[in-house]
Amino acid sequence: QVQLVESGGGLVQAGGSLRLSCAASGSIISIATMAWYRQVPGKQRELVASITSGGLTNYADSVKGRFTISRDITKNTVYLQMNSLKPEDTAVYYCNAVEPVFPPRFYWGQGTQVTVSS
Repeated sequence: QVQLVESGGGLVQAGGSLRLSCAASGSIISIATMAWYRQVPGKQRELVASITSGGLTNYADSVKGRFTISRDITKNTVYLQMNSLKPEDTAVYYCNAVEPVFPPRFYWGQGTQVTVSS
């Protein structure tokens, strides 16, 4: 069973930066598509950024140019560097892994709160 543990959330002023980390058990990061999602109360969880096993990245339009997803396979950790934060970035951020088996297996972390004050 894969476990994902997020850390790095907190309270920051608008314009500030945070780096989220997602530590994974085992070596799933090297084979899975890893992603960060976020959710605010009353809204659907939305994709923020993803990175494939080949290193291809994808970003939501709302974070392009401000957020960067990366991974360190040696540490089994995925990161989300968030710069120029805005109040609308406030949400619970979740780490996600999609294991490339049939059918695909989806794993989620417990989430970490990010609050951006104006």
